Amino acid sequence: MTGPIRVALVDDQALMRAGFRALLEAEDGIEVVGEAADGEQGLALVRDQVPDIALVDVQMPVLSGIETTRRIAADPALAAVRVVILTNYGFDSYVFEALRAGASGFLLKDTEPADLLQAIEVVARGEALLSPSVTRTLIGEFVSRPPDRATAPGLESLTRREREVTALAARGLTNEEIAAHMVISPYTAKTHVSRAMTKLGARDRAQLVVFAYESGLVTARGGR
Repeated sequence: MTGPIRVALVDDQALMRAGFRALLEAEDGIEVVGEAADGEQGLALVRDQVPDIALVDVQMPVLSGIETTRRIAADPALAAVRVVILTNYGFDSYVFEALRAGASGFLLKDTEPADLLQAIEVVARGEALLSPSVTRTLIGEFVSRPPDRATAPGLESLTRREREVTALAARGLTNEEIAAHMVISPYTAKTHVSRAMTKLGARDRAQLVVFAYESGLVTARGGR
């Protein structure tokens, strides 16, 4: 990525927005392109500025963070925008739905400043941001339900290798870790992941997590 990482802040709490803005603007390589106090304003801001990342509060008036995320993800003109959901809790009833809506990750509002900055960089690179605590609970939510292949079509389109890398990515492995596990090069691992995402229409690795668990490709016990 060339130039600064452009970030939009969408949160109904003015103090929260001010805190995030002060932190981000003090960092070289990050530019805050605007703020919005509700989902509808946030959607307008994102459409106007097309930022790299939109930090979106999950609970907001007028238009919820989930619906805002869904509309961003559904707009072809905003395909490059990555949404990171802000939440007060490690997991709540909204997180699962937000992932389905197209969120690339989640951040707790009390995240340490250094972790927030690192998260911005991770998502800007196109990687999924799922903290270990959120991921563990998310997996528990997935596997408490039976696999529903009707909601996760496309499994048959993946090659054996693509299924394997999708399963490993869903467990949180990086391309380098996938490469080591499969005894292939990181470039080859990245290629398999990219091809799987393309076939499944996944915006990023977070969507691979959704697919892997909904299809039954991966279970909490690590089976495939």
